[in-house]
Amino acid sequence: MLKPESETPLLPNGKGECTICAARERSICAIFEPAQLPELEKHLQRVAFPAGKVFIEEGSEADRFYVVTQGHVRLFNSMPDGRRQITGFATASDFIGLASCKNFAFSAEALTPLRACQFSVSEMSFLRRHFPALEKRLLEEASRELVRAQRRMLLLGRKTASERLASFLRERFLLNKAALGHLALPMTRMDIADYLGLTIETVSRTFSAFQRQGLIHIPHTRNVLIQDIEALSALADGNTTSKRRHF
Repeated sequence: MLKPESETPLLPNGKGECTICAARERSICAIFEPAQLPELEKHLQRVAFPAGKVFIEEGSEADRFYVVTQGHVRLFNSMPDGRRQITGFATASDFIGLASCKNFAFSAEALTPLRACQFSVSEMSFLRRHFPALEKRLLEEASRELVRAQRRMLLLGRKTASERLASFLRERFLLNKAALGHLALPMTRMDIADYLGLTIETVSRTFSAFQRQGLIHIPHTRNVLIQDIEALSALADGNTTSKRRHF
């Protein structure tokens, strides 16, 4: 179970930290002007969680929101028989906690040591009232969630194993703006298999096949070098006839 709010591992709220936050420009906090950041800092709590900590439990009261500032998160749903289905991953600048009802419809677990800014419902309501641009940004966030859900339905319903893994790698590549094709994968092969609706054996075989084909190079299980993003994208879209381009 989650710790009571009074036991949440809070970090000291150092003044001016928002001005040097590397995640701010890509997060919902980007709507705040530099002069408005001191007001923003009054309405958040900085928190830290160790790897493996479940900090949102499915079915618990949706009474808080998070902006990830450092680390990676696994989002999942639990099944009655104890199994779980990974529904997504979050990283720095991502907003977590958007809910359409009073209870969370998912669980969130720190994949790596995690730092985030936590907002209570009342604090977020105050910010939305006093900074109208935040309301628009949250609506954009909800729209992106819907698009991601639709893409996931296509991924699981119509794509082959190769197309699923290619789509996953392309998405991670674009989200992380991987420098020179270097892509960190903090999740395990089992996590990827669960997310893609495949077995771990299929995921491992497909990674190996991509490497043989020159699409990727795997220096380490948690790191991938994307060698041919054009061909990988073509495969993700079900088109294997496009001209290949290597980095």
